[in-house]
Amino acid sequence: MAVPNYSDFSKDLNDLLTKDFPLGNAKLEINQSTSNGIKVTVNNIKDSTTGKIVSDLKTKFTDKANGVTLTNTYHASNVLTAQVEVQDLISQGFKLDLHGAMRPSAGTTSAKAGLELKQANVFARSSIDLLAKTGATIHTDVVVGSEGLLLGGDVAYNSGDSTIHRYNVAVGYKTPEYTLGFHASKKFTHFTAGYFHNISSKLQVGSRATWDQAATSHVAIEVGSKYVLDKSTFIKSKVNNFGILGLGYTQVLRPGVKVSLGGSFDTTRLHENVHKVGMTFVFDN
Repeated sequence: MAVPNYSDFSKDLNDLLTKDFPLGNAKLEINQSTSNGIKVTVNNIKDSTTGKIVSDLKTKFTDKANGVTLTNTYHASNVLTAQVEVQDLISQGFKLDLHGAMRPSAGTTSAKAGLELKQANVFARSSIDLLAKTGATIHTDVVVGSEGLLLGGDVAYNSGDSTIHRYNVAVGYKTPEYTLGFHASKKFTHFTAGYFHNISSKLQVGSRATWDQAATSHVAIEVGSKYVLDKSTFIKSKVNNFGILGLGYTQVLRPGVKVSLGGSFDTTRLHENVHKVGMTFVFDN
């Protein structure tokens, strides 16, 4: 079983509890692909409360023969980003990642260069901010694994003030059927324990307990599930110990067209205007 990167350490559980729950907005996503390897994506998101619309246009070109991927994104907020990825640059499993951003209206720019190593039992990434005015920050994370056992660490060091700005650790156990994970983050003041179980091809369940030492003495507990109704439809639900109930419904209307409906309901204040609903339409060609 492949070792994940640190960001995806608990991906199964995170997807179960956060993905396909469109809340408080309406989203339209359009994806178009060409025969020469170019993919164009247009995203439009309207906030249901403020009415503000956020949009972006992304183009992605993939040259599989040479392992090169070029991605450009233009945001309606007048921010332009570009990314260049070169796979297997030095040897099998090495990747070079260059990322830049520019805001023409403000005259600001940023750039980051990173290296990634992916092998059977290790996934390591390191990047550095190239144009930081307060000193370059080096971001590094590593995950190692053997026979299902996973151990990961994440750290950020700033050369300007010679301090460690962030350090996190994670330990877990992963099988095709279930996943266990424990995270200590925010300089060991935020703790999370999670469990994900793929019961069958139709049913998934999971739970997560979170304690933020700096904010509260109470533990937040959330449980969720996903049930596949048929090959084109599934439903999701989740609830936490504060009485917030989340519901999601996703259906593929026809090949290339998918709709998701979601809602978040405060069961302790059912008669108040505190609930959120949303929807997402995705068109793929």
